Amino acid sequence: MSDMSGCTASTTLAAVEAPGDLLVVTTEALHYRTRQAPGFVDITDDVAGVVARAGVRVGQVTVFSQHTTAAIRINEHEPLLLRDMARLLRTWAPEHAHYEHNDFERRTVNMNEDECRNGHAHCQHLLLGNSETVPVVDGHLALGTWQRIFLVELDHPRDRRVLVSVIGLR
Repeated sequence: MSDMSGCTASTTLAAVEAPGDLLVVTTEALHYRTRQAPGFVDITDDVAGVVARAGVRVGQVTVFSQHTTAAIRINEHEPLLLRDMARLLRTWAPEHAHYEHNDFERRTVNMNEDECRNGHAHCQHLLLGNSETVPVVDGHLALGTWQRIFLVELDHPRDRRVLVSVIGLR
């Protein structure tokens, strides 16, 4: 269930350097077009690129999804495991179960013209979360041998925005 959508754009939102050019704080927005749900987009290399552009040698990077139906998680990028995880998400909160959130006759808040029935995606997201923080050591993400950073699409194919904030010393 790996969604091989690549980063379509990277925009620097903020960058600050302290006196002496030792402390760096920077945030970039990465943009993706997902292809399936549940789908796992491996964004590790894009996050590493933000860290490299920041020039941080030691510090940390936080990866944050600005969506309530797309999560950020660290796990292994192994195709059969990704299928297992997708199946688990569908078991925890099946798409066609009853969700009050999907009852547009009763629901009156946070509605858009193109609102879709996505109660399952919100419930799946509750179990996953919006962000991960990874140490930066010697200018590189200090991930374990098999660890990768994923944007997890839970709703349907769409445009997604992920913020990557790096703080550290050069």
